[in-house]
Amino acid sequence: MNEENAMPNRPEPGVKPRAISFYVLLGAALLVFIETFSLLSPILLSLLLILLITLAVNPLISRMRALTGGRKVATVLVATAFVLVMGLTGWAFLGPLKTTSAKIAARLPNYLERLQRPLMRRGSQAAPQPAKPPAKATSEIPPAPAAGASQEAAPQTAEPDASKSTSLSGSMLSSLGQMFQGVASGFKSLALNASQIMVVLITVFFGVTFTLMNPRPIFGSIFAIVPERHHEQTLTILQRIGEFLPTWALATLLAMLTVGSLVFLLMWPFFGFLDALVLGLIAGVFEAVPYLGPLLSAVPALFFALGVGGMSPIWVLLVYLGVQLLENNVISPLIMARSMKLHPVAVIFSMLLCVEIFGVLGVLVAAPMVAIVEILHDELYRKSFLPSVTDAELQALAQRALGERQSPSK
Repeated sequence: MNEENAMPNRPEPGVKPRAISFYVLLGAALLVFIETFSLLSPILLSLLLILLITLAVNPLISRMRALTGGRKVATVLVATAFVLVMGLTGWAFLGPLKTTSAKIAARLPNYLERLQRPLMRRGSQAAPQPAKPPAKATSEIPPAPAAGASQEAAPQTAEPDASKSTSLSGSMLSSLGQMFQGVASGFKSLALNASQIMVVLITVFFGVTFTLMNPRPIFGSIFAIVPERHHEQTLTILQRIGEFLPTWALATLLAMLTVGSLVFLLMWPFFGFLDALVLGLIAGVFEAVPYLGPLLSAVPALFFALGVGGMSPIWVLLVYLGVQLLENNVISPLIMARSMKLHPVAVIFSMLLCVEIFGVLGVLVAAPMVAIVEILHDELYRKSFLPSVTDAELQALAQRALGERQSPSK
């Protein structure tokens, strides 16, 4: 018995050991993937978003299929409703945007004049002062210059001040030029990123639409690349992910409706019904971005407030900060945390990691990625290495590590 235990593990009958060339090719493929990941990240993000949104919307399509007579009709209805909502939001935002841009353009010369005043003040202070006349003239004829002295010595006394003012104004102009160049380059990079984001979103929209019409080949290919002995485990993982994603989508939708309605009601006294409705729609859409959504949605509101003028930008900023506090302390604990049970630190870390890997749109998959990693940990790691450890035991170990006393009831 001891000899059998001491013998090295032998391959199971019927399973051939892999050749060394397989591992060489695997390492080469991994190296190529790492080197080209910057080019592949938009494609991987699009594929990931397509799969996640498909699993999230699939229960709705399955229920509508019984009423419409097929998946294609139900998918077309859902896609048409989405396009109409986004189109109406953009159309409603276009009118207030033109009005506000015209108001800001009318006030722009005043803003530039205020910016130029301190620069002109500094230039006048650095300008050379006129030389004071002598207190008393001793002779009508100026004294003869000393031997070897230059006759242009007197006029050169004012040249350092003039050169100093010239260099100061030149440095101001160069700093202003650098500032405008930085702003122009920032707008250029922003436009480039916006175009890439639009390409990814359009690709995801059509990918989700066609996948929802016939999702079986896509998910069948997942089982085609997994060894047969792991099919049951893969099925369990996909079923758990499929159960979580509709809950995440519903909780996100409820949070979007709540924040959008709240912003609409609070912005109505400042901008009127139509502009407040547009800002509420924008705030609702940005609520899909965890933790940063209300702050990002404050940008168009501040833009509108600049068009109104006065103390409106300050009041609008305070209102959006209040909405952020309410979202973090009331809306998220009641809606998001109870339904998804995700720790905020894990979501923030996932958000930073996804942004670093996939770019700006990575925030959209931050919360689902936390849940997917947790599911993979339960099904792959925990069942293999922690098969008998319960959640209560893990909590007790955490209490001991923190030096907390466990209550007798627990």
